[in-house]
Amino acid sequence: MRRPSLYSRSSGSRPRRDPEPGAQTQPSQSAAPGRTGLRAWLGRFERPLLVALGALAALGLVAMYAQMAPKVRVFTQRDIDQAVLHTLSTKSLPSAEARAFENIRRSVVRVRNMAPRVDGGPPYEQGVGSGVVIVDSGVILTNLHVVSDAQFLRVVFFDGLESEAVVITKQPENDLAVLRAKTIPDDLPAATLRSTGDLAPGDHVVAVGFPFGIGPSVTAGVISGLRREFRSTNGDRVLTNLIQFDAAANPGSSGGPLVTLDGEVVGIVTAILNPTQDRFFVGVGFAVPIENAATAMGIHPF
Repeated sequence: MRRPSLYSRSSGSRPRRDPEPGAQTQPSQSAAPGRTGLRAWLGRFERPLLVALGALAALGLVAMYAQMAPKVRVFTQRDIDQAVLHTLSTKSLPSAEARAFENIRRSVVRVRNMAPRVDGGPPYEQGVGSGVVIVDSGVILTNLHVVSDAQFLRVVFFDGLESEAVVITKQPENDLAVLRAKTIPDDLPAATLRSTGDLAPGDHVVAVGFPFGIGPSVTAGVISGLRREFRSTNGDRVLTNLIQFDAAANPGSSGGPLVTLDGEVVGIVTAILNPTQDRFFVGVGFAVPIENAATAMGIHPF
């Protein structure tokens, strides 16, 4: 018995059908071999291409930022000089005397010489002088003649705090006394002391104190001379090795600091020269050098 022949479905035995008139024919896959190769190449190098495109995009952003970012200006010395001159011409700077006072003001105290009333009333102020804090624990330097006849003493600090004070050291030959306050402000600063070794006539100085109880008051002048001698009007005391200055001083200024324009203490105001009995300033004042004042405490600061 003969077996029927078997034919493959892909054989060309099926009759060819011509396209109908007007119908469009689809191109075969073999019609664009170039596109097939490009796709294969892109598929093979897809990751490196993405990395390269990302790098190019980042470089583009960097370039765009560089174009948009503000330019850094390099300042020259001329620019700096012009800025300083502009500031000096448009801003009011504090004077050297004002800076000196600001540096010393919190260390200056008012010294009140107190006496009790006969009728038992509150004590009254029988004299006033000045002082300067030289140790931040409340040690104060002043003149001996300010406190010599006091029944008791009070000192008033820069913040208005008032405290009793006692004399702990006296140095009559230099008219100096050292006080200790019983109560002090929390932030009490001590004055900076400076040697008088490099002082010369003509150097600018500032005197700070309580003339006539008014203050703290500031006066400015220059050093008029060094190693001067002063004799009191009644002749009962002679002071030597004094600093002569012409910054105004009056009764009540005694015991206050004489300072440089840096606010450093070089002397303690102790006397004024006046040929009359009126006790007002005529242009000649004297201060004890700070070296002498330091020995009143038994120390030498330099």
